[in-house]
Amino acid sequence: MSSPSEMHLSRRERQIMDIIYARGEASVSEVHQAMADRPSYSAVRALMRILEEKGHLRHRTEGTKYIYLPTRSRKEVSRTAVRRLLKTFFDGSVADAVAALLEASQIKPTQEELDRLAQLIEQARKDGR
Repeated sequence: MSSPSEMHLSRRERQIMDIIYARGEASVSEVHQAMADRPSYSAVRALMRILEEKGHLRHRTEGTKYIYLPTRSRKEVSRTAVRRLLKTFFDGSVADAVAALLEASQIKPTQEELDRLAQLIEQARKDGR
């Protein structure tokens, strides 16, 4: 089986994962209530079981209900997604990706963000990346 990061998630699966990440953990009922344009309760339960089978979620029992938790941190998953994005759309070029983000953004970066980017670039130079 592939690692969780390599498996495609449907729109509903991503929606469920976003809710779980925002809450840290949640029951099927809590996820169902938090969903916009929500499907049936049984559909949400089935999707969460699928996410568990795919390796994105795990559960613990609390009384008679399951409480679902992500198997990987949001930070870890986002880093994997960014690597895949770089490879797929930017041929691995960090500079091209950052340029696209800066060009596409309708909001100008703050001075604080620019300073952080400059620090990250300087650190990458020191690390010989």
